[in-house]
Amino acid sequence: MTTETGIEGATREDPLVVRELAFLGGQAAPGGWRPPEDLPEVAFSGRSNVGKSSLLNTLVRRKALARVSQTPGKTREINFFRVNNAFILVDLPGYGYARVSKQIRAQWRPLIEAYLRHSPQLRGVVQLIDARREPMPDDIAMLDFLADVGAPTIVVLTKIDKLPRREVPSRVAGITAALGLDPEQVIPFSAVTREGRDDLAAAVAELVAGPSWRTA
Repeated sequence: MTTETGIEGATREDPLVVRELAFLGGQAAPGGWRPPEDLPEVAFSGRSNVGKSSLLNTLVRRKALARVSQTPGKTREINFFRVNNAFILVDLPGYGYARVSKQIRAQWRPLIEAYLRHSPQLRGVVQLIDARREPMPDDIAMLDFLADVGAPTIVVLTKIDKLPRREVPSRVAGITAALGLDPEQVIPFSAVTREGRDDLAAAVAELVAGPSWRTA
């Protein structure tokens, strides 16, 4: 099965079969190098310790697309990965890690904001939040920024395997309500059990297949 955007291998069992995957490079500064803007892009954002690398590896069913570091805040560039020659997966630098110097964090903000504001092929953003904790001010600020920009946003609540199973529904509902989100916008996720992987894959495929909100 092939969608209009050329996501090949999508089946009833797996909404996103990754047949080809290539790292294209990293953008280190606003206006710096980045790949050609000729494919739809979906960006992934979250705090440095939210489990983004594990989520990306789980999503594309690879062990080392994104390095899982014991040192949060290590990713300092916007990294671009081409998937199936159909779209670009964009890994934004993690924010909010206290041990990273204020100077470096100050450099990341304009890099991230410039990308989100000006990339013409951006179809949407997957915002990660740790399900075990209340949303942090940085998380709320990012969601507010995405709303201001107008970017379609999916919120993924990570690390649900670390919660007692019986508490997951109420925890998800509580965070969803606290952030004023539509429940259909929120996906509970575990990189350990892979729960939520196919829901996320389907959401990403839908973003890729849709038109740019910038031209809507």
